[in-house]
Amino acid sequence: MNSLKVARVALRAVRPTPALRRGYADVAPDKLRLTLALPHQAMYKSQDVVQVNIPAESGEMGILAQHVPSIEQLKPGLVEIIEEAGGNKQFFLSGGFATVQPGSVLSINAVEGYPLEDFSAENVRNQISEAQKIASGSGSEQDKAEANIELEVLESLQAALK
Repeated sequence: MNSLKVARVALRAVRPTPALRRGYADVAPDKLRLTLALPHQAMYKSQDVVQVNIPAESGEMGILAQHVPSIEQLKPGLVEIIEEAGGNKQFFLSGGFATVQPGSVLSINAVEGYPLEDFSAENVRNQISEAQKIASGSGSEQDKAEANIELEVLESLQAALK
């Protein structure tokens, strides 16, 4: 049985649930509960924030409380977190996934992420020029491909630093 048939059979076996409807009078939380996790640390662990802006593959997104549930693949770029106290924090992530769940819960998982203030614009410019030399040089196809990936990430970082 192919996987599509299995999914259809399983779906028919699920108990029907009543449609969830929201009305204007429903009380909705005005905060978003954020978890931002890397393999070696949790930068935010189920903390209330006002808004999170993410670099999704489908385009830049701003996520607020009561956002529609979704899963988004992240491209390398800047994640901006607007906190309750009015301040904001910016992190550069190498990519990852963001999952918006019902109840205003947002989970962001990334392999690498650093506060934006940890980067030097001059160092980024130097690394871009080195990667451009490798990408346009006479090296192996693998070296060129790796340099092009490095360029994509560095150019995103350079744009975030401006």
